[in-house]
Amino acid sequence: MTMTSTLFSPQTRNVLESILKEQRRVDETEQPKLLEKIRSRVSPWTPEDLVEACSSGYYAAPESIGRMLYTCVRAMRPQTVFEFGTSYGFTAIHIAAALRDNGYGKLYTVDLHQEKCAAAREHLKSAGVAEQADVIEGEAVDVLSTFPEQIDFLYLDGWADFYHDVIKAAEPRLRPGSLVHADDTEKFAAAARPYLDHVRDSANGYVSVGITDGQGLELSTFVDTRTRAIS
Repeated sequence: MTMTSTLFSPQTRNVLESILKEQRRVDETEQPKLLEKIRSRVSPWTPEDLVEACSSGYYAAPESIGRMLYTCVRAMRPQTVFEFGTSYGFTAIHIAAALRDNGYGKLYTVDLHQEKCAAAREHLKSAGVAEQADVIEGEAVDVLSTFPEQIDFLYLDGWADFYHDVIKAAEPRLRPGSLVHADDTEKFAAAARPYLDHVRDSANGYVSVGITDGQGLELSTFVDTRTRAIS
């Protein structure tokens, strides 16, 4: 019996293609304005500032990142995935499709932007994977402070300025051996530096490597300094 991935079903592909089409428009018209705004900023960003700055566009991850997330989730078969930065749900659909094909697991994806959260819920529903995902409106650090689940896979694709805060809030809930992926670590290198310094220091409990893909992707495994090595 041949199994077809949910990722390639007409229902799911139609939604992903519609997001990609809008993303191409944003890449040409809105993203240059956003990048200029970011580069010229001299004062620290607040979450509310960034929500406002990104209100005009999708800013979805590249399709290759979505495929990577799908393959990782299929391979590692996590029970709980936590995503920082939902936007319109492009990567969330890939993760949820993998969870659906695995037959179990749940994605919790967090974003501050009310309209984007609403759109992401509709996209997940239209793609047929809404049961595998819970879209949460709020600040990721606040959500993690009371998050009841152990996290098997943490994906960071919000603003790199807050990656360090998010990883620190998530650490009490990361299981030993969990995966942590952070996107845009070269694209927003200065903002990502505190995060990269943290996960690249083995004393903090990580094995980490940077991947150059045009935007920068940091792949890390939380090995947990509290766990004794087996001799």
